[in-house]
Amino acid sequence: MATLTDRLDHLLGRKTADALETAFGIRSVEDLLRHYPHRYASQGRELAEKDPPAGEHITIIARVTSAVVVKMKSRKGSMLKVVLATDRQNVDVTFFNPQRVGHVIKPGVRAMFSGTVKYFRGKWSLTHPSYLILPEPSTGDDPVVNVGRVRGAGDLAGMARASQDSSGVDLSVFDRALIPLYPATREVESWTIMRCVRQVLDQLEHVNDPLPDNLREQHRLIGLDEALRGVHLPDSRDDVDRAHARLRFDEAAALQLVLARRRRENADRVAPQCPPAPGGVADAFEDMLPFRLTDGQHAVAEEISNDLARPHPMSRLLQGEVGSGKTIVALRAMLQVVDAGYQCVLLAPTEVLATQHARSVREMLGPLATAGELGAHEKATRVALLTGSMSTAAKRAALNEAITGDAGIVIGTHALIQDGGKQVEFFNLGMVVVDEQHRFGVEQRDELRSRAREGLSPHLLVMTATPIPRTIAMTVLGDLDVSTLRQLPKGRSPIKSSVVPASQKPHWVRRAWDRIREDVAEGRQAYVVCSRIGDDENGDGEDSLGEKQPETKSVVEVFEELSGDIMPDLRVGLLHGRLPSDEKDAVMSDFTAGDVDVLVCTTVVEVGVDVPNATIMVIVDADRFGVSQLHQLRGRVGRGKHQGLCILVTEMNPGSPAYERLSNVASTNDGFELAQLDLATRREGDILGTAQSGTTSTLRLLSLLGHEDVIASASEFARSVIADDPRLEKNPGLSAMLSSALDAEGIKYLEKT
Repeated sequence: MATLTDRLDHLLGRKTADALETAFGIRSVEDLLRHYPHRYASQGRELAEKDPPAGEHITIIARVTSAVVVKMKSRKGSMLKVVLATDRQNVDVTFFNPQRVGHVIKPGVRAMFSGTVKYFRGKWSLTHPSYLILPEPSTGDDPVVNVGRVRGAGDLAGMARASQDSSGVDLSVFDRALIPLYPATREVESWTIMRCVRQVLDQLEHVNDPLPDNLREQHRLIGLDEALRGVHLPDSRDDVDRAHARLRFDEAAALQLVLARRRRENADRVAPQCPPAPGGVADAFEDMLPFRLTDGQHAVAEEISNDLARPHPMSRLLQGEVGSGKTIVALRAMLQVVDAGYQCVLLAPTEVLATQHARSVREMLGPLATAGELGAHEKATRVALLTGSMSTAAKRAALNEAITGDAGIVIGTHALIQDGGKQVEFFNLGMVVVDEQHRFGVEQRDELRSRAREGLSPHLLVMTATPIPRTIAMTVLGDLDVSTLRQLPKGRSPIKSSVVPASQKPHWVRRAWDRIREDVAEGRQAYVVCSRIGDDENGDGEDSLGEKQPETKSVVEVFEELSGDIMPDLRVGLLHGRLPSDEKDAVMSDFTAGDVDVLVCTTVVEVGVDVPNATIMVIVDADRFGVSQLHQLRGRVGRGKHQGLCILVTEMNPGSPAYERLSNVASTNDGFELAQLDLATRREGDILGTAQSGTTSTLRLLSLLGHEDVIASASEFARSVIADDPRLEKNPGLSAMLSSALDAEGIKYLEKT
């Protein structure tokens, strides 16, 4: 009998086991059984995907309606043109060796076909697919199964073909109410995986359940043994649903156990206690503000202040709408830490934003940022800026202020983590603030937090203007508490947005340029944002269906057009990431000072740039930007007393998915609503942030968006277990479940996150 930990080469043979490992990383019995079917075909019915992505390897079940041999036009020879009928549409298939397959692939035959999707003129097809002839619904006779490949049948196909002629494989697996279809490759087809799974299940001993009986009864979950068998060989859709419910809970529980353990470890760490200091620099700052904080800002500031006063490290996410005043709340918190004798770091994703933060923080603090200078406030500190492109002398001065403790607030980019291969040292680091965390790898953030004095863990505050739904917060953020700012500062008007279909309404584009001229004539400024820098970047492409997309305009092209024929009398500036640092600083300073009327730029202005006089933004080729990115960009306008306007220009036609997405962005300023829309269109791995860690998502059945109740139940279960058994020594089954539901890299990533 086999167990979940057994190696597959002992059960399936070396060649098959090696092929499974190469294709999917499958090494053990449990690895194979956790490779779940992604669809099921009902017996006697055909099955295909409506619009599979170009280049994807798919498996369909279809019936041949026609098979005709035709001569090739470009060279000698002939090919077999086949039309397949599925449940959704007809699919064209081409074989280039009709003499080898024509006797099998003929009208009336029902089969599984597996190949790579190709599109031509909006219609997808398969070329050279592998195939397996399926039996008709059982009439009491033994089913007959044929396996074929167009070329190079290879070891696995050969084994599958051989198995049909021997008694080694039960071919009744294809004569079931539901036929499982697996994620597959050309080297390891779906039917080969099906055969391997059946062979392993026939030898598998009963699987002990790691979940306690009372928990399973409470949530009406079947046992693990029944779930693993039912997901692969179900007799009904109810079997599939029950198996999915159980295995989905396992994934949620594994995630939450990792995060609960992380929360427990964090609670055991020691952080610098930074209680409010009456009469300190924080109080002085609040007294000199020319405006009142909103009720929301006061509430969030109080939450953060209470965290900083505790002897354990704060781990808090500050999320809020664009322009809701997150930076001033973070600055108030940093000053509380400075009052306690510690330093703070503000980590920004770009040099433009780091420089902007340094400028705005110094302006807000005024004399409170001039410690050591004549006329400085008695409670003053200093603000240092460190970026990678600064001059050697400027870097040396900033590094000196950080290591001596003269600078209470140090602002910078990744150069704060490592400068010229050397670690940046701090005198007494007490708090790390990360602006737009998704722009940084978890390794970078973890490295910066290690710079505190030995035995101390600095407080952590993460800021984002991309709101995160509750389920994502529960799963990805792990040990972060969440504070939310929804209220805009008094007098701030919501931004108006509109979509312009450039190819159908070119006069609307001209009107957009006219609108910029009108705003500039009234003393205001404008942004024009482009998706790429120059001609050396690809300006066209294909969407997921292989359809050609319109060419995009580069920022250089648009700058030349506007500064030349369209707006020759206006002061037009150019800003993008490839400009030298001093040029970027000069352009941004000129725009901030009002010496540039129209700034033509890339997404270097996406976050944090604050020019209250800018009232209009035109985003060229807006369909090339993501939902959250568009929301971030338009947040750069309307930050003063005047109404903001964002014009989304696209070559995509009304009615297309891209145009519909832009219309959704234009219809609301609610970042939380847009975040839900954005996340619904993204892959689960992107939501987990696994691209950031270099790993792939190991969630197979759990949807972080769609299974909030499952995640909540698993979180409650995980917290109770870890409270009693932090190392899972009393629950070895749960410990094993962690490694089966999440791979080692996934666990490591989540623990760091």
